[in-house]
Amino acid sequence: VQLVESGGGLVQAGGSLRLSCATSGFTWDYYAFGWFRQAPGNEREGIACIGTTDDTTYYADSVKGRFTMSRDDDKRTVYLQMNSLNVDDTAVYYCARAPTVYYSGLGCNAPPVGRFGSWGQGTQVTVSA
Repeated sequence: VQLVESGGGLVQAGGSLRLSCATSGFTWDYYAFGWFRQAPGNEREGIACIGTTDDTTYYADSVKGRFTMSRDDDKRTVYLQMNSLNVDDTAVYYCARAPTVYYSGLGCNAPPVGRFGSWGQGTQVTVSA
C-alpha cells in the first residue's frame, strides 16, 4: 500500500497550490480518502475527506469555500486544490485512506477518532505573509 503526496511548496498569502496523492497497492473503490494537516505543536487536523462520489465530500470550517478535494478514479489519485491561502494554512499535509464503511461524509477525523490510516510521507506547505 502506498500513498504519495506531492505539490507542496512556498507560496505567498492569497496564492494557490494543488496537492496530489498518488496511490497504489489496494482496491481503490473500497476506500474513502482524506487530507489532513499538522502544524508544529498542533494535533493532526482533518480538513477534507471524500467518499466514492463527489457528493460525499466534507470540509472543515477552516478551509470551507477555499479548498476543493477531488478524486480521479482512473489515475487512482486524490487532489486538494487550495486557494486564498493564508499563513494559518502552513503545515505538513498528509493524505490517508479509510474503508468506505467507516466514512459517513459527516466528518473527517484523524485517529483515534477516525479510521483513516496508511499515511503518506507528507508534503510541506508554507504560506508567507
